[in-house]
Amino acid sequence: MSEHEPTQGGSQGAPDEDVIELATKIFDLARQGETETLTAYLDAGVPANLTNDRGDTLVMLAAYHGHAATVTALLARGAEADRANDRGQTPLAGAVFKGEETVIRALLAGGADPTAGTPSAVDTARMFAKADLLELFGAE
Repeated sequence: MSEHEPTQGGSQGAPDEDVIELATKIFDLARQGETETLTAYLDAGVPANLTNDRGDTLVMLAAYHGHAATVTALLARGAEADRANDRGQTPLAGAVFKGEETVIRALLAGGADPTAGTPSAVDTARMFAKADLLELFGAE
């Protein structure tokens, strides 16, 4: 995951510099697991499914960086558990790749589908011979 500018679906022209600065701050809050501050922004109207220019959502960034509490808070505010980025990767597959068991459990509790995405969480668990996760996913 790297720093990238946010995208705004359906907007005409380039985003305002202040909007980019705010979105960058919000993406950083997700990466850092700053749940309380991040949820204050969401409660004030920032979209729970905000994405950067690679399609990474706040859930993806929080999951990839191991912040289960942030993932749970985002899902509770309407973020999509299975929203794939532009490469077809889902937050659950990213958490499997990173070995973030608490995040995996938070995503599953939030309705994440282990077969969604390319590669899926199941495919990723198979790739890394994670039998315990395959069992958790019901995909031994």
